[in-house]
Amino acid sequence: MEIIDDLRASHALQGVKTGFGDMVNLSAEDAKDVVDFYSRRLATAKHRGDKAAEEDAYDTLGFVFLIQRDYKKTIDCLSRALDIVKELGDKRKEADYCQSLGDVFLEVGNFNKVIEYQKVALSLSVHLGEKLIEAFAYNCLGNAFRGLCRYKKAIDYYNRCLSVAKDLDNKKLEAVAYGNLGHAFHCLSDYKQAEVYSSKSLSIIKSLGDTSGEGIVYRNLGDVYSGCGDYTKALEYFNRSFTIANNEGNKGEMAQASGNLANAFLNLGDTKNGIKYANLQLTCAKEMGNKVMEGRAYGTLGHIYKMLGDYKKAIEYNYMHLDIAKAVGNLEAEGSEYGGLGSIFDRLGDFEKAIDYHKQHLRIAETIGNKAGEGIAYGNLGNAYLSLGDFNAALHFFEHRLRIAKDLKDKAGEGRAYGHLGITFQRLGNYKKAMNYYNWRLRIAQELGDKLGEGTACGCLGTVSQFLGDYKKAIDWHNQQLRIAKNIGDQGMEGIARSYIGKCFETLNVLPKALENHQRSVEVFNQMRSLLQSEDKWKIGFRNECNYAYTGLCRVLLKQEKIDEALAAAEEGRAQSLADLMTSQYGFHQGQTEGKCLDEEEFGMLNNASSSTIFLSVSENKINIWLVLKEKPVLHRQKTLCHYFSENAAAETLQSLIQFAYENNDVRANVNCENRSLDVLRENRYTVERSPKKCSQQILQEDNLPLAALYSYVIAPILDVIEGGELIIVPDGPLWLVPFAALLNPFSEYLCESFKVRLIPSLTSLKIIAHCPKFHSSSGALVVGDPDMSEVTNSQGDQILEQLSFARQEAQMIGQILNTAPLTGKLATKCKVLKQISSVAVVHIAAHGRMETGEIALSPNPERQSQSPAEEDYMLTMADVMSVKLRAKLVVLSCCHSGRGEIKAEGVVGIARAFIGAGARSVLVSLWAVDDEATLEFMKSFYHNLVKERSASESLNHAMKCLRESETFSDVKYWAPFTLIGDDVTLDKQEEIRVS
Repeated sequence: MEIIDDLRASHALQGVKTGFGDMVNLSAEDAKDVVDFYSRRLATAKHRGDKAAEEDAYDTLGFVFLIQRDYKKTIDCLSRALDIVKELGDKRKEADYCQSLGDVFLEVGNFNKVIEYQKVALSLSVHLGEKLIEAFAYNCLGNAFRGLCRYKKAIDYYNRCLSVAKDLDNKKLEAVAYGNLGHAFHCLSDYKQAEVYSSKSLSIIKSLGDTSGEGIVYRNLGDVYSGCGDYTKALEYFNRSFTIANNEGNKGEMAQASGNLANAFLNLGDTKNGIKYANLQLTCAKEMGNKVMEGRAYGTLGHIYKMLGDYKKAIEYNYMHLDIAKAVGNLEAEGSEYGGLGSIFDRLGDFEKAIDYHKQHLRIAETIGNKAGEGIAYGNLGNAYLSLGDFNAALHFFEHRLRIAKDLKDKAGEGRAYGHLGITFQRLGNYKKAMNYYNWRLRIAQELGDKLGEGTACGCLGTVSQFLGDYKKAIDWHNQQLRIAKNIGDQGMEGIARSYIGKCFETLNVLPKALENHQRSVEVFNQMRSLLQSEDKWKIGFRNECNYAYTGLCRVLLKQEKIDEALAAAEEGRAQSLADLMTSQYGFHQGQTEGKCLDEEEFGMLNNASSSTIFLSVSENKINIWLVLKEKPVLHRQKTLCHYFSENAAAETLQSLIQFAYENNDVRANVNCENRSLDVLRENRYTVERSPKKCSQQILQEDNLPLAALYSYVIAPILDVIEGGELIIVPDGPLWLVPFAALLNPFSEYLCESFKVRLIPSLTSLKIIAHCPKFHSSSGALVVGDPDMSEVTNSQGDQILEQLSFARQEAQMIGQILNTAPLTGKLATKCKVLKQISSVAVVHIAAHGRMETGEIALSPNPERQSQSPAEEDYMLTMADVMSVKLRAKLVVLSCCHSGRGEIKAEGVVGIARAFIGAGARSVLVSLWAVDDEATLEFMKSFYHNLVKERSASESLNHAMKCLRESETFSDVKYWAPFTLIGDDVTLDKQEEIRVS
């Protein structure tokens, strides 16, 4: 048996073990054979006291572990082999092992260890006269000092390597030395010298006919051009590198080149290709079993999703990279990922977690002597404290960032530090000092040929000039930023510059110029958005980041009294991604409705004679209100909410009013019966934050004044021109959380006493629904209530979600009304719900809902991976809903918080949006935690009216009136949370609803 294993192991190593510099892949099966055999051989050698055989076994095992990128085991084996050759007095092998260990520590980013081992190898090689080992030691020492950002020291060692290579007439090593010199000068932002040395390397590589090496040099040249902001040229070289690797089937180089191409496309604003090549990098890495490269791919994807504003996905990928970095012992990558995660949590407003991660990054950077990493960590900590408004702490960390950059002669880092300091002083209102720092940032970027940095600095100088009231100078700066953006193909920067130029002309009252630039800004962002194709999450994040462009265009059009065009502009930026989803689900041809604005004639067509459509837009310190009536001109009114003291003044005021309205009506308190919130064990947290300074003390002290104030802001300005008995409202931002039915007029009458109210995400969404009168099912009902939560437990095995007996009664009652058997208890599984949900006319779910998103807890699927159910086994998520094609006329989500979600420029991103996007014509949701007994009474009234062929909005009004006039449930908190979103559907006759 051992002879057979020996042969298999030898065959596995044949042609593979050619030294640490030349490694190819070893299959998992072959690697296991080799490890098994040499582990037995090692045990035998130890038993016999055969040191030479023991050293050989450690050497081979270390080599195989290196191929597998298991650096911890590699270091352990090579260290043991080194101890043996020292004991045997073999200086030649001692030099080899020191050099090999230095190479491995370079892979994991522990540069101090690299220097320690390579200096021993260097000393031994000089003593032994081994010139090749000496040259390799110089090269690796150069790499280590480059990693430590000691670039001049690195250049010194690369030059020594070059000198020995020339003495040995080793052209390949000479080319490597030139390439690394190019790297070092690139790090110093001396792109001219970097190009010179990289070109010398390329010339030698070509003369040797080394196509693979040629591809590597092309990749290095791409890095050089990317560093100086010439992304088009960089893309050209990265493509050459990729083509060579692809032709040769070199997965390792394909992965490297794919990662470079992903970043180049991102810099050019082409997110679609950025995603494509990042995923290709990941595929190549997985095929090779290269965990380090796989981690880098996850890091690249995390960076992309962060740019797109999909922070949840970004965090997932960053954690994947972090896990791999920890597993292989790559401290540099581990620290870098802590920094990346910290930056995401900074954007999410979780500053405590952000600071914790940045401190972990700093600690690791200090441990491995990575001064550049230290500087980045200090800069990130400064940003986190700047977000917290702790300007003293921010300045402290930014000054550390600046000091390290200066110590390292890192001009690029120094320039970025000046930019951060400028932002801090601008926030402090010290515009003169901010201007000085921005000028230093600009000068350094110009010295380095860093076009991206130059454009950013020009933009900063433009904004501070605006604050100083020098709008003409601001326009000059932003025009410079615009010119640079066009030259380097940075569409994102172009869109930003255009928007700021538009704002300046707007302030100067040069409205035609303002309009021209705002329109161009929107065009640029729409073009960038089109590259995202069908990816909903990316579109949501991207749209949120560039919201200011759409609001700016709308604002200027209103100043020119172009009422209809302003509404069209506001509509264009409203629920774009949702309209795309609906277009796809309803089967429209591409471009039939997607991305098209409604014209003046279509505005009027959206309404019947008994309804008025109110379109709301929150901007700066105002609410803009458009009223769309059938066959009448669009009307516009404007309400100023407060003194203009911030860009989001109106939104902040509204958030506060909504918060106080909820508190004054006791909707935050624990419900009397069962709590359908999925967060029953969690301290209540809410989307809106309390900001007392935004509202008077009177609002804080008197019940329902917030509801009266909201009425005065949204309804009162157009009350005199509203027609009919129905209001269709298109909310904006925080207004999605308003209980419109409960708004109070000056006579203490609720809005629902005068009007039926429903919400729509956008005018376009209503148009799409109107185009598909026969799309939805006319029969069948799915009723779900009180799923079995007994298996959903915490780590101690305790059930964390209570059963909902009133929800079960509710489902049984509705099942009787609709003549269908409800799914309750263990029958209400996620898989059964998803199986039946696509074919029915009515969907009703009474279950626990998650506060943040409204996502719903169902009974765990019986067939699953593990005994204890994971969230994916029982949570009905937004992604689950979006994956099916619904034909339901009406979806009723009788769950807590089903109308909630993350407030974005797109609207509320939650479970209700998912149902609309998946094809539901109308969705009834709840804004807050509902009382179970009250909900039972509410739903009884709602469905009894619904089956009498009354519309959903009419049935909703009847149900609210029923509770409002009852003795037990007359308070707002019982009847006002329910909101109808979408069309006002009417069910067919009762017998047609039955399940066939």
